[in-house]
Amino acid sequence: MKTKTLKKDKVNIITLGCSKNMVDSEVLSGQLIANDIDTVHENAKKDHNIVIINTCGFIEKAKEESINTILEHVNLKKNGKIDKLFVTGCLSERYKSNLEKEIPEVDAYFGTMELPMILKRFNADYKGELIGERLLSTPQHYAYMKISEGCNRTCSFCAIPLMRGQHVSRSIESIVQEAKSLVQRGVKEVMLIAQELTYYGLDIYKKRELPKLLHALADVEGLEWIRLHYAYPSKFPLEIIDAIKERSNICNYLDMPLQHASNNMLKAMKRQITREEMEDLVGAIRNKIPDICLRTTLIAGFPGETRDDVEELKTFLQKMRFDRVGIFTYSHEEQTSAHDLIDNISPEEKEERAQEIMEVQQDISLEKNQEKIGKVLKVIIDKKESGRYIGRSEFDSVEVDNEVIINSSNKLSIGDFVNVKITNAFDYDLEGDVVGS
Repeated sequence: MKTKTLKKDKVNIITLGCSKNMVDSEVLSGQLIANDIDTVHENAKKDHNIVIINTCGFIEKAKEESINTILEHVNLKKNGKIDKLFVTGCLSERYKSNLEKEIPEVDAYFGTMELPMILKRFNADYKGELIGERLLSTPQHYAYMKISEGCNRTCSFCAIPLMRGQHVSRSIESIVQEAKSLVQRGVKEVMLIAQELTYYGLDIYKKRELPKLLHALADVEGLEWIRLHYAYPSKFPLEIIDAIKERSNICNYLDMPLQHASNNMLKAMKRQITREEMEDLVGAIRNKIPDICLRTTLIAGFPGETRDDVEELKTFLQKMRFDRVGIFTYSHEEQTSAHDLIDNISPEEKEERAQEIMEVQQDISLEKNQEKIGKVLKVIIDKKESGRYIGRSEFDSVEVDNEVIINSSNKLSIGDFVNVKITNAFDYDLEGDVVGS
């Protein structure tokens, strides 16, 4: 035991949930390292003695994963494999008192905004000057960048405001400074994330300033791709699309979760927009940038959803022909206004509806991919698998979108850009040959 206590602490951070959680973990790790505490992400070597689990509490499946991960590490602690276990993130923010009672073996629980309190447990000081100094858990050529925290929207299904609070924008200066720092470390692509991108600036500048931020970031030398995630459709500022069009290093890509297309469902979800308004918005965006990649996310099985609603959603997808679509099944969450509704659709039926909707999108995706055969796309190389390079075009974000399988007789470097002529198209991926130098 004496040798164990003399051994220097090593912290392993495990991140569950979304890219916003990932950024929080990266910031935490950067702070710990700045305080001379050995810290790693998802440590495969298992030579750590302290674990911090950054949990997700968004939907039921995510909550189950978080609980199972905590219990797994409680067992490791009981068996002497680790010395200390801390839990942070959304699940901990939302259910802290319950968790403390039900899983008391955890050394401490922290909420989403309690980074300084976590650091205190390590006798570490929060270093405010460390903008952008985080231990990236992504490959070094891309990074997520959080431009704001929290959300002021009141969507009936969403628990995020309960866990993340009201919308708080970061200053343009701090975001640009972080981007410059990331570029110096080899980052070529940043993905801007927030609970709600279009709201950016309203709190600190008294007006929506995402276009101004985009222009400032586009001026950062060495930043080759800027990508936008999670834009809310209601009162969408089209100046954002003007900025994308005007600046060559802002990807022709927009992630805009719509959640549904039936007016009945949109009203019940409190989305503050109608199907007709969404169709007009998509038309206006494509009018400005015809080849823009539009990604959306949908929910299947919301309380009261009828077969007619499902059919309307399928018709909407066939008409709008989005490039990328993700779908969740509805999760009945406490303290949301939708929790007052009767969750009247079985889990099996929700899954069936989600599958049915995705089959419509699968056909659209294949048709759109086939249209790219013969075209040359600029592709960033993400990894090498089974002897082949895998990359993405500007129309694809990490993990959630299509990939490009790259054929090349020459050695390529991860993080480099290459021109790829598309030779083959699949439901969700493309294949092609490197052309030019």
